[in-house]
Order: sequence, then structure tokens, then C-alpha cells
Amino acid sequence: MIGYTTIGVADVEKALAFYDALLADLGGKRVMELSHGQLYGFAQGPLFGITKPFNGDAQHCGNGNMIALRCTNRDKVNELHARALTLGGMDEGAPGDRGGGFYGAYFRDLDGNKLCAFTMG
Repeated sequence: MIGYTTIGVADVEKALAFYDALLADLGGKRVMELSHGQLYGFAQGPLFGITKPFNGDAQHCGNGNMIALRCTNRDKVNELHARALTLGGMDEGAPGDRGGGFYGAYFRDLDGNKLCAFTMG
């Protein structure tokens, strides 16, 4: 089971504004401040963190890396995707049925990290 995930950001303060607003829609809140970032917690599931790269190198997105955020229903997927875009995120795939009961929407954060909002069933 995954305990937490982190993604790299270039500007922690800008990322905090983005993720504070975005993750609040899923019940996420700041739970642990790090010297170089922040962990968010939820009622259920792993922690999610943003961080400046610990080694001091520039932040970059991994090719094929993505964090999926589980939503309670399709309306919440639609809302989260729209919210990400209003916060300055970039669209990577509008909400829709992807087959097999998977309904998802894709976007990138302010640093280009790819995320998916999804629900099953």
C-alpha cells in the first residue's frame, strides 16, 4: 500500500496556492510542513506532497509519471478538472468515460506535473 507520494515544484508558495484550493475540493488539508515542501492529508488514502527537489537540481516532470486523485463521483471529477484549469493548470484530457467503468479527466499543475481526477463505476 502506498503511504505517500510527492511531486517536484519550482516555487513552493505558488504550488501551495494551487494545491490548497484544488485538494480542498477532495477534503485534503495541510498536515505536515517540510523544510522544502508540504504534505497534504485526506480522511482516507495516502498523503500527497509537494516539494522542491531535495538535491537542489531544477524541478522537471517525469515522462510517464502521473498522480491519480480518486473522486466520489463523475460530478466531482468534472468539478476538480474545471477547478484545476481555473487555478492555472493545463488541460490534458477533458472529463469522460475511458471504458471499463473508469471516468477520468487529466490536467497538469503549474509546474507541468500530470494529474488525473477519476472515479470508478
